[in-house]
Amino acid sequence: MNATLASLIAVLALAWPACAVEYPYPPFREGRMDPQATGWPLTDEERAFVLKAEHERRPGRESNKHMPALWPVIPSAGFWGGTSWLDTHAKLVRYVQANPGPCDVLLVGDSITQQWGSPLETGVLNEAWREHFADCRTINIGIGGDKSQNVLWRLDHGGVEGLQPEVVVVMIGNNNMFFVPETGVEAAAKGVEMVVANVRARFPEADVIAAKILPCHAPGVPFYEAIRKTNAVLDTLKLGSDPKVQVLDLWDDFAGADGALRKALFTPDSIHLSPAGYAVYAARLKPLIAKCLAGKRHGGAVIVPKEERSAPRERPVPPLPSPPAPAASSGEKPAAVEAVSLTDVMLKPAPLTADGKRLIYPYAPYNDGRLDPQLTGWPLTADETAWIAKGEYFRKPGHEAQKHLPELWPVTPSAARWGKDGEPDAWLARHTASIESGHH
Repeated sequence: MNATLASLIAVLALAWPACAVEYPYPPFREGRMDPQATGWPLTDEERAFVLKAEHERRPGRESNKHMPALWPVIPSAGFWGGTSWLDTHAKLVRYVQANPGPCDVLLVGDSITQQWGSPLETGVLNEAWREHFADCRTINIGIGGDKSQNVLWRLDHGGVEGLQPEVVVVMIGNNNMFFVPETGVEAAAKGVEMVVANVRARFPEADVIAAKILPCHAPGVPFYEAIRKTNAVLDTLKLGSDPKVQVLDLWDDFAGADGALRKALFTPDSIHLSPAGYAVYAARLKPLIAKCLAGKRHGGAVIVPKEERSAPRERPVPPLPSPPAPAASSGEKPAAVEAVSLTDVMLKPAPLTADGKRLIYPYAPYNDGRLDPQLTGWPLTADETAWIAKGEYFRKPGHEAQKHLPELWPVTPSAARWGKDGEPDAWLARHTASIESGHH
């Protein structure tokens, strides 16, 4: 077993129930960073802490130090603006609490995991999962946009409490690639290792299938190359040396010999999977899960509340209860999380406006001027200059309504930003210079 992973798992007896693993940052372990390192429900102090923007809660922030190598391995709640991410986690906690005890498969990860089928929506897992694993009791706690540190926080704050899975499928790390220029690929790989270590410590009798990060975009694109390098570092960590961990490498299934994506397996964003992609993923998982579950299946692919487990398997899960109202003193109403899928309209060439001057994009608030104050034209208005001075994260589609809409990010125009808040935007300066040089 890898020495790092072994040492992390070895602390289980000492760390539980405080933490499943010992995280490599003393201020976190000593309570000088996150006021509530584990447990659910949250204290008032912890809730106030996690509702700060995520960059305000990173390791090192509490002492004004820049420590990006620690970001992927230290638990941190996600943040979509307002309470949306926390509300989504709370719903999943209630879902898990309603379905305690043994289950065949626990799915852990980000949007690629979430799209196996979300208990927050219909409760029915997608066609590929039902075709291959119809006799498995499955619980899915994927949340779109999550990074390794967000999954670690969820695992430590009620996300899997009371479950007894036979197999845990982990796929995480894609969203960490956005931060690789700062963290480096070694830290991103360590984040995946830490999630596996956390799961192993919580469920020492369960088998873990650790799926390496799927390719995205195209060879030569920095995001693609970061994934490739991170997966290479994962190989050196030898997670599979633990007999309870199987590493699943799907790269050759989803990319050809030249490295290019097998487009039919992806949605048009070249990140998320199409139905054909999930069919391939399920087919690769099937023999691994079958081996782990031999003679141990609990049965029932669709999870229903405990008192209704004798109901037919294909019966959808009843809707989860609404989140509890916020305390009167908070003054903040939880925002709904709206799922967006790529529809036929989104896949067609974008039409032009009636005057033929600009494209119509798939996000209505953008087209209506409710997102970006100046959709076209140069020079920029004062409103537009102020708008793009914000970090790009705060200008993504959905952020204005506290909704997580990652499918719309690649297809809705957004100016880039180079530099820290309060500093001049080097990207805008480059864009300006390019325009001016074209005028001469």
